[in-house]
Amino acid sequence: MKAGEAPTASRTEARQRGQRTDGFLPLEDYAALGDGRSVALSGADGSIDWWCAPNLDSPPLFDRLLSPEKGGCFIIAPDGPFTVTQRYLPGSNVHETIFTAADGEAALVESLNSNTAGRLPWCELARRVEGRRGIVRFRFLLRIGTRAETVSPYLTHTAHGVLFHAGALAGCLRRSAGVTITREEDGETEGSFTVEPGTRETLAIVAGENEPLVLPDIAAIDQRIDVSHEEWREWSRRLHHDGPYRDLVLRNALALKLLLYSPTGAIAAAATTSLPEGVGGPKNWDYRYAWIRDAGYTIKAFLRIGAEAEAKAALTWLMHRLCEHGPHVMYKLDGHLVPDETEIDVPGWRNSRPVRIGNVASCQHQHAVYGDIFETAERFVECGNILDHRSADMLAQLATRCADHWRQMDSGIWELPEEQHYTNSKISCWQALARAVELADNGHIPATWRDRWARERDRVATWIDEHCWSEERQTYLAFPGSDMLDASIALAVRFRFGADGRMEKTIRALDRDLGAGPFHYRYSGVAREEACFLACTFWIIEAKALLGHEEEARRQFDTAIARLDHGTGIYAEMIDPETDAFLGNLPQGLTHLAVIQAASTLSGHPL
Repeated sequence: MKAGEAPTASRTEARQRGQRTDGFLPLEDYAALGDGRSVALSGADGSIDWWCAPNLDSPPLFDRLLSPEKGGCFIIAPDGPFTVTQRYLPGSNVHETIFTAADGEAALVESLNSNTAGRLPWCELARRVEGRRGIVRFRFLLRIGTRAETVSPYLTHTAHGVLFHAGALAGCLRRSAGVTITREEDGETEGSFTVEPGTRETLAIVAGENEPLVLPDIAAIDQRIDVSHEEWREWSRRLHHDGPYRDLVLRNALALKLLLYSPTGAIAAAATTSLPEGVGGPKNWDYRYAWIRDAGYTIKAFLRIGAEAEAKAALTWLMHRLCEHGPHVMYKLDGHLVPDETEIDVPGWRNSRPVRIGNVASCQHQHAVYGDIFETAERFVECGNILDHRSADMLAQLATRCADHWRQMDSGIWELPEEQHYTNSKISCWQALARAVELADNGHIPATWRDRWARERDRVATWIDEHCWSEERQTYLAFPGSDMLDASIALAVRFRFGADGRMEKTIRALDRDLGAGPFHYRYSGVAREEACFLACTFWIIEAKALLGHEEEARRQFDTAIARLDHGTGIYAEMIDPETDAFLGNLPQGLTHLAVIQAASTLSGHPL
């Protein structure tokens, strides 16, 4: 792949896409569909295996991703052997799968639909099959999930159609005239149809929860696939990014847009729960919440590429949550606090348990939230925008809180159970106080305690250099007294921390001790438990570029992007450095953000 090209479906792969092992698809075989409210994962074999409806953090209607035998799904596939290629339509989140069967070829075009006026007030999952060559017979299966055995799906017959029910959620399968139903039961509906060149058939699910249900005509639903495509194209056309990585940046921006929860402006960390960081291991977390860190980085990325409306909505949501609840690590998408973690009795992806709802880290304290908030605020005003009085006062109070508490231990960016004086956390406190001083000096926040913030900023820097630097190893350590290295310290270069070449030496140590090919583990010793953390690789690449090693950074960036190219441009949290298999939740916002940040820096436009 040439530098700057977005991933495409033309890449030759060693294995055939869409092949299941013990009922599970590889994570890299999924594309993501979204409408600003929910996200569905569509597999390369034509099966939608994950869809939380009506909202991104609702219980799943389709959960075959975590329960292959009993989980809900919506399968549309040729009735016989086939091969596939996948791609997003250019500039769009409408997705296309090309099925090549023995007697012909057909395209599955699918979308979580929107309208010209924006998000629909109901869920509309639309799937259109277009004949391209020969004659291809398709089968379909709609299996309604039991939401981890908490509901029992059933059908009701009305004058306007057959409805399915899963607890409080109700929906209807809409179909074009050529689609035949061969079996219709409470939990499952099956059928078939045939396409040839010039013909097409459309199936769709319209759903809602505890609300009246609109049942649009199938022709209107089919048309909205094209409307959605044009709306996505119009959105991406308004973005601006010059340089060799333009297509790649726009594709990653489209992936991030899927994670923006439009009813509130919250930004989900990922669209899934409990996809493992290591197969069979216990590191399976629920990421369908809004982290301050991810929200802050996303706001900066949206500002950089000209998505000002999304940036403003996300920043307003974040400021309101901070005023309402204080600096928690994460919040629910509706703004409430994240519930206690519970375990769900389903097998998990590739039998990796436990499957979780909620997140135990919601109760942790992480100093990094201070730096993330202030870096975001600084970027917002640097783009010519203004902070309101309430937000400015809240930020001033937060800076003083950081000045009061930076000496305390915390759980760190990796949310570890053992509290320590993590180096990254101290750097984040320095970052927060440094940005607070700059905001005060430029009249953006009250300057009452500006001088105290400056003094504490300098004390933090001195403490880090005295306690966290290893003269023997010539690197900053994960925390004082440890032998561990921590890849997140690479972020300090972007934060403008460090002097005397110490960050240069630290980056080299991270590359040497945590690297696995072009990728990197999060911290020392974790390779026994999980794969490489993709964001870390792009943080290190960006740091190299900022330190003046642009050509080296560019080579590493191009190699990593080529290895990530599985056909759709949707990235997970982690990658196996030996097989390039994805692990962890997806689409993972932090990965897409890190790619945008590194690409922007390599293009001469650091965020």
